[in-house]
Amino acid sequence: QVQLVESGGGLVQAGGSLRLSCVASGRIVSIRSMGWYRQAPGNQRELVADITSGGSTNYAEFVKGRFTISRDNAKNTVYLQMNSLKPEDIAVYYCKAEVYQTWYERNDYWGRGTQVTVSS
Repeated sequence: QVQLVESGGGLVQAGGSLRLSCVASGRIVSIRSMGWYRQAPGNQRELVADITSGGSTNYAEFVKGRFTISRDNAKNTVYLQMNSLKPEDIAVYYCKAEVYQTWYERNDYWGRGTQVTVSS
């Protein structure tokens, strides 16, 4: 079993910042990549950013220059620093991890999400 626990969501005013954290635990040999996705009401879940174990990152265009993803491999933790938040960033943010549970078996796991609300 692998569990992802997210924290750091909440309510901020436009222009403010939040730092999301996600910790993976359980049967883990290594984690290939970790990422953040978000889903607003009435919309599909979309990629925000992800990062590989080697530190390579990908960002959605709508967050470039505002959000920064990072990870601590030793702690199986990924972070999302969210600056200059806008009302359009309102969504449930989900953590995803590609987990190697053996040297050959890889599975994807999702957190249950954390709400980010931005007031105008």
